[in-house]
Amino acid sequence: MEVGVSMGIKNQNGSLKLTVMECGCYMKELDITLNGGASWFYQVFIDASSNHIRSSVENAITKKIMEGALKLDSLLANLPKKIDLDSVAAMNVTFVNDPLFKSSSVEFDIDGLFIPSDETAVPRYMILGDIKYTLPLGSSSKMLWISLDEDVFNSVSDLYFKAGLLRRMVDKIPNQFLLNTASWRFLVPQLYQKYPDDNMLLNISAISPPSVRINVGRIDATVDLDVTVNVLDSGKIIPVACMSVSVAVSGAAAVSGNNLGGRVELDYFSFTLKWSQVGKLHTVLVQVILLNYIFMLSSCLSYFVS
Repeated sequence: MEVGVSMGIKNQNGSLKLTVMECGCYMKELDITLNGGASWFYQVFIDASSNHIRSSVENAITKKIMEGALKLDSLLANLPKKIDLDSVAAMNVTFVNDPLFKSSSVEFDIDGLFIPSDETAVPRYMILGDIKYTLPLGSSSKMLWISLDEDVFNSVSDLYFKAGLLRRMVDKIPNQFLLNTASWRFLVPQLYQKYPDDNMLLNISAISPPSVRINVGRIDATVDLDVTVNVLDSGKIIPVACMSVSVAVSGAAAVSGNNLGGRVELDYFSFTLKWSQVGKLHTVLVQVILLNYIFMLSSCLSYFVS
């Protein structure tokens, strides 16, 4: 018996549409033998209708294949078009372009950009011919290979920035004594005179969406921040100074077994004083505090991905 089926998969409005182009079943011959006392009698009828039985089996097999193809097509059509990350962001997972069938693999391209979670995912059509992919080492032995464009990261950073989520009030650092005006007594006397022994907060806010660039073997990110120094005085948060900060980091990620590992390095760090209500601010101490906070974040990230 031979069974042949030819199918095609196309992109249809962001979903996959499966079409059966050819389907057939061919049985060269069918041999049915009966045993028993009266088998010789019934065998005559079986032999006479063998062609009809063979045709019925061929049609039944073809029908089952078509039914299975319809179920698979329905499954593909009902694949989600977006995946919610949280209450703010969702990933647009609509398909772009038709699947690309190769000799030993199939390539599916999805939109992959992040959109507001309350927005409907709309399919887009991309021209991917000019995009160059770098195959990871040993990729030929992998059953699944995922390639991410830097636009994916930039879309989510832009989304969180517009939602006002790229800001953080820092009140805990490894060297906690630095977040008290007493530590600034000699560097900023006016601060200590106005607010003696008061605790402090750092309000860190991104002033633009972080920029991410992907290069071979590494990921580079740059973020520009405003760091406002606040004093807790009698239960009130009082801003006393603000600095403009620019940070550039690089890193790489790798999968080892069931673990996601990586590294993060600080490449560039600079800041300037924007304004101050407590006189000249010695930025060296602020730099120490910020570096402590950045290193703490790096340690947490390393622990999280390992």
